[in-house]
Amino acid sequence: MHEGNQTSISEFLLLGLSSQPGQQELLFVLFLAMYLVTVVGNALIVMAIGLDPYLHTPMYLFLANLSLADISSISTSVPKMLMNIQTKSQSISYESCITQMYFSIVFVVTDNFLLGVMACDRFVAICYPLSYTTIMGPRLCLWLTATPWALSNAVALTHTLLLLRSVFCDGHALPHFFCDLAPLLRLSCSDTAVNELVLFVVGSSVVTLPFALILVSYTCITRAVLRLSCPEGRWKAFSTCGSHLTVVFLFYGTIIGVYFFPSSSDPDNRDKIGALLFTVVTPMLNPFIYSLRNKDMKGALRRLLCGKKGSPCDALSV
Repeated sequence: MHEGNQTSISEFLLLGLSSQPGQQELLFVLFLAMYLVTVVGNALIVMAIGLDPYLHTPMYLFLANLSLADISSISTSVPKMLMNIQTKSQSISYESCITQMYFSIVFVVTDNFLLGVMACDRFVAICYPLSYTTIMGPRLCLWLTATPWALSNAVALTHTLLLLRSVFCDGHALPHFFCDLAPLLRLSCSDTAVNELVLFVVGSSVVTLPFALILVSYTCITRAVLRLSCPEGRWKAFSTCGSHLTVVFLFYGTIIGVYFFPSSSDPDNRDKIGALLFTVVTPMLNPFIYSLRNKDMKGALRRLLCGKKGSPCDALSV
C-alpha cells in the first residue's frame, strides 16, 4: 500500500466471538462463570500452598506459579471482553491493545515453560527419589521459577517492539475477542515478513524445548513406573501422568495448530478457537487436573476453607 494511503489509528475494534446480538447475553454469563471459576480455583491453590508448610516443596512452588500465570492469562482478555459486551462497545485503544498483547504472550509463554519445569521435577522425584532433595535445592528451584518469567518477558518484548514498527491502515476491525499477535499481523498494511519469521523461529523454540523436555521426562517416568512391583502404584502413577498429559497435549496442540500449521480457509475462526482453548479453557481446567486429584492439595484446601479442627467440614475428609 502506498504511503499516502497509510493512517495512524488510535483504536481497534474487537469483534468478539460472535456478531449475533442474541448471543451476547449468553456469552457474557458463560465467560463470567468461567472467569470466576478460574480465578477462585487458582487463587485457592496459591493461598493453600503459601499457608500450608507441608506444601513448601518444589512441586508445589511450580504449581503456585502456574496458577498465578493462569489467573493472569485469563485476566488479560476476558474482563475486557465482558466489559465490551456489557457496554455494547467494541473499541480498545491502540496502547491498551499492544499492552494486552504483550501480557497475553508473557503469561502463555510462562505457562509453557512451567509445564516443562514441572515435568522435569516429576522426573527427578520418580526416577531419582533418594537424590531429589539434593538435586532440587533452593537455589535451583528459584532459578527454575524465575527463568520462565524472565524468558517470557523477553519473548513478549521482542514481538512487541517488532509490532510497533508496523503500520495499520484504515481497517482496524480485529476479528478476535482480544488483541492477539497473529490477527494483528494480518491487519497490518506494512511488510510483516520479519515479524512472521521471528514468530516462527522464536515460537518454535519456545514450544519445542519445553515440549521435548515433557516427552523425555514422561518417557523416563513411564519406564520407571513399569518397573514398580505394586500394580496399585503403577495405576496411580499412570492415572496422574495421564491427567497431566491431557492438559499438555491440549495446550501444545492448540498453540501448534494456531501458529505453525498452514493457514486454513478461515484463519480468524481458527485463531479464536485456539486462543480460547489455551487462554481460557486450559487455565480453568488446571486447578481440577493438577490439584483436586492430589490428596495433599485437597487436604490443604480443606484446612484453608474449614480450619484444622472442630469444623463441620471435617466430614469431607472421609
